[in-house]
Amino acid sequence: MREIKEFGADTVYFVHYSKLPEDISATYVHKVVGVGFLINVKTGIIEDIMVTLISDLCKEFLAYLIVGHNIDRDGIDEIIERIDNRFFGYSQKAVMVCIRGIYARYTQWKEKNKKVN
Repeated sequence: MREIKEFGADTVYFVHYSKLPEDISATYVHKVVGVGFLINVKTGIIEDIMVTLISDLCKEFLAYLIVGHNIDRDGIDEIIERIDNRFFGYSQKAVMVCIRGIYARYTQWKEKNKKVN
């Protein structure tokens, strides 16, 4: 039996998909790229990410650029800027579309789950 990672009650997973360019290797495996953020909704910290790209190095580098970012306090502009300046893969635009989609879903979730004080 595989070991299951334990996630706290305040951790919620958000995912978004975007179409990949047709001329890259990942397109032969996936027609879209999926990006997922594991966010602690109490702190706004992105605790982990998932990317459906082929290269492990690419996945690790994107995690390096994103994990630890406070999406509540800082939004996504800094993440988008990091990717724009430091990630020059052919899937760059698709990844940024996913991040914007995740942020939209996250803000909708926060609004829906807002607790009245």
